[in-house]
Amino acid sequence: MSSPTGFLVLDKPAGITSRDAVDHALTWFRRCKVGHAGTLDPAATGVLVIGVGPTATRLIEYVQDQEKVYHSTFLLGGTSTTDDADGEITPTPHVTAPSETALRSAFSARVGPISQTPPAFSAARVQGVRAHTKARKGQEVVLQPRTVTIHEMNLVRYNYPEVEATIRCSKGTYIRSIARDLGRTLGIGGYVKSLRRTRIGTLTCEQAIDWHATAEQAIAALLPLTVAVTHLPSVGISSETAWRLQCGQAVPTSLVSDQDVSLWLDQRFLGIASVDAAHQVLRPSKMIDVWNAT
Repeated sequence: MSSPTGFLVLDKPAGITSRDAVDHALTWFRRCKVGHAGTLDPAATGVLVIGVGPTATRLIEYVQDQEKVYHSTFLLGGTSTTDDADGEITPTPHVTAPSETALRSAFSARVGPISQTPPAFSAARVQGVRAHTKARKGQEVVLQPRTVTIHEMNLVRYNYPEVEATIRCSKGTYIRSIARDLGRTLGIGGYVKSLRRTRIGTLTCEQAIDWHATAEQAIAALLPLTVAVTHLPSVGISSETAWRLQCGQAVPTSLVSDQDVSLWLDQRFLGIASVDAAHQVLRPSKMIDVWNAT
């Protein structure tokens, strides 16, 4: 009997780390290699994608690359050491509640490519060490800003001090940083009260299994390897080209832009290759065994 292989969408409860979720998944998929596709804060809930089996874990980075959607409630009028409600809160004195017009303007200013500094309490690395590890020891944490993209940021409800919003964004985006920076722009401080990830790529909460599911339910809920590449252009190849790529060889291509592509032979997923437009070749990136593909 073959080992389980594929991707599982888990509805992560609050108070659970992403590492805890992987350990929990191992109780469903014993003796399997398991990994998660993108850290979700312990206080956050929602979509956490688990790769099951060696092939799925090799493809996890392509799930991580896909856009994310979050539903969050911010609190204005204070700051937090962790940029969320779990930290030490310092109320901002003499606050005047901003108008909805000012809030919407601040939202609009954050749509598009932006420079964002991760929270001190985060999984970002500082000199090879997780920032949260240094922060919890009281050590100074200096993180460099990075460019992320906010595709959409929509105001759902505003009843000061609460701001409810949905955000569609690129990988690497910290919603806590958005709340913090929004508060700075408004001059009154801000932090995350609650956070739920509702989608990664095409994978949604509606597909997620509950934390208390059985092993049988988890195995039945496994999705095929191809969910990792739904965002990539697909390229049909011949059996000869497939063999050459499987052997690690570069093959000619007519594609003209550098990008990753998914490879298909007779409607069967074979893996991922990178287009080298300058040399007009496909270079194998993540090839999988065609007979084990799902």
